[in-house]
Amino acid sequence: MSDKEQKQKQLNIELDEKIAEGTYSNLAIINHSVSEFVVDFISVMPGAPKAKVKSRIVLTPQHAKKFLKALNDNVARFEKAHGTIKDYEQPPIPINFGPTGEA
Repeated sequence: MSDKEQKQKQLNIELDEKIAEGTYSNLAIINHSVSEFVVDFISVMPGAPKAKVKSRIVLTPQHAKKFLKALNDNVARFEKAHGTIKDYEQPPIPINFGPTGEA
């Protein structure tokens, strides 16, 4: 592939200042249908009886699988550089998440 062809295929990604700040999340809830995966990122504060969804990402099944692979690859590289990430067992959180779904 020539340099010209490579430049034409580059994707220019802009990062808004507010988005660049990021959003803290310590809980993710994942649901799916035949056509999409929905990932809700939540920040739960200890002792607080309520938590809000801070961000929702909707993915096609193909993109969800690509995301899973990319995340697995990044975790493996992180652990190779910094050691195994400890997975602390926590008691399950009873979740009341919006209205019940109907088909």
